[in-house]
Amino acid sequence: MATTYFGQYIIRQSEIFFTSELSFALVNLKPVLPGHVLVCPKRIVPRFKDLTKEEVSDLWISAQKISVVIEDHFKGNSVTFAIQDGKEAGQTVEHVHVHIIPRKVKDFENNDEIYAEIEKDRQPRSYDEMEKEANELRPYFENK
Repeated sequence: MATTYFGQYIIRQSEIFFTSELSFALVNLKPVLPGHVLVCPKRIVPRFKDLTKEEVSDLWISAQKISVVIEDHFKGNSVTFAIQDGKEAGQTVEHVHVHIIPRKVKDFENNDEIYAEIEKDRQPRSYDEMEKEANELRPYFENK
């Protein structure tokens, strides 16, 4: 199996729960809320403007499919999609990625606090926790 990178970081296959022709999705090392996942193009591209039209299309079609599952699986009633495109926008890994975060009523006192929370340094989860979550999500996308 080929090595998968998220920017300069090697991603274990056990963290990936979805792949398409041009994109992949992984569980988040430091989620803001339960179910916070990332969707990335397979090609390591630092900025959104550098994606091909095909990559943009595949990325967002993948994000749409994944968001439906994430919202339902984590008992949300809304979803936040976020891209931090460039260092000044808060991007810390130079690889385009879409944050998909299932939302619930009153998960933040002020709804937009989530954007500040995305930029905070949070405690990482264990590999076992990440693998468990990916294993729960992977069956939703098999044979589709």
